[in-house]
Amino acid sequence: MASYVSSNANRFYAALESTFGAVASITADNRISAVKLAIRQQLDGGTRRDKTGSRTFGGVPAGVRRRTDFDLQTYLTSWNKTAAAPGYGPLVQAALGAEPQRFAGGTVASATGDGRLAFGAAHGLSAGQAVTNGAEIRFVAAIVDTTTVQLNVPFTTLPAAGATLGATVTYQPATELPSLSVFDFWSPTTAVQRVLQGATVDQMEIAINADYHGFRFTGLAKDLLDSASFSGPVGQLQAYPPEPEVVGFDYSIVPGHLGQAWLGVTPTRFCTITGGSVVVKNGLAARMNDFGSCGPLAFAPGTRTVTAAFDVYASDSGATTELYQAARQSSPIEVMFQLGQVEGQLAGVFLKSVVPEVPEFDDSDNRLQWKFRASRAQGTINDEITVAFA
Repeated sequence: MASYVSSNANRFYAALESTFGAVASITADNRISAVKLAIRQQLDGGTRRDKTGSRTFGGVPAGVRRRTDFDLQTYLTSWNKTAAAPGYGPLVQAALGAEPQRFAGGTVASATGDGRLAFGAAHGLSAGQAVTNGAEIRFVAAIVDTTTVQLNVPFTTLPAAGATLGATVTYQPATELPSLSVFDFWSPTTAVQRVLQGATVDQMEIAINADYHGFRFTGLAKDLLDSASFSGPVGQLQAYPPEPEVVGFDYSIVPGHLGQAWLGVTPTRFCTITGGSVVVKNGLAARMNDFGSCGPLAFAPGTRTVTAAFDVYASDSGATTELYQAARQSSPIEVMFQLGQVEGQLAGVFLKSVVPEVPEFDDSDNRLQWKFRASRAQGTINDEITVAFA
């Protein structure tokens, strides 16, 4: 007997595609803890102007192009660090572009209060990569030599000589963006199953001080495939793909107030942040108007826009005043947010050069707040933002 389908009875998977629109193969390791996946597909046809002698709409002919948009939200969760990357890594890579950089960890020779970190052997790191020590994540600001790096800010608890740093995976921008497949499987198996084919992330948003740490990805897709209407071959599929064998999916989500914020020309830790966000916009344009094509052939990214917005309680401290002066003088500052405080549940966002907007004064509460609106990050070549997990 048919019954309603529970809105919690679904499982999400995400994997990068080898070529645009070629639906990726997935395993249980590709599962992600998504909160919501909204997909909207609509006809992209023009308005009929033929005169029929009445006011009745004559319909849209078959074969009209379709536009597919999606909005996916997921939590920051714990992950098994023996895996290559978190399950939502493909989404972050699709938003930024570059292949992830993995650091297996290393043994500390020495660490100083000004952020100088030396290893007992060649570190193999590059500028922008992340390192982690216990409950903290930091980014390499510069390479001193083959065994020494300069961090963007020092660890608050310096690792002792002989201590072992944990593994990290780092995502940075690139000129081109990969596409991915997003799978939406439901129970019972007789329900309609869906796959986003050729999905490309146009915008990624990371919220600061939300209920739970998480990410929001919105973008465009080549098409939406489903088990009810599938007729292969489509996207290099001969048949609708089955779900991998469902295994234990054990994870923890991270409360949104846990973490650290470092801001300023000489970064200082702020414990007065009340909210904020980091947003990456890729300015995607769909190549879908070519004669003879029934759908998008590719998506071309435009100029990348990376912005940071944050609210902070106003005070007479030197560090807070420095933020206001930097905004008035259009001087760049560093912005780094650490999400979480337990290894295996850490994420870091580093913007090395942000020109803050002059803050709005909000005096509606008992304490004055400064609201720094969408301040744009800048860089040299594909280096205005780095996102890492540890």
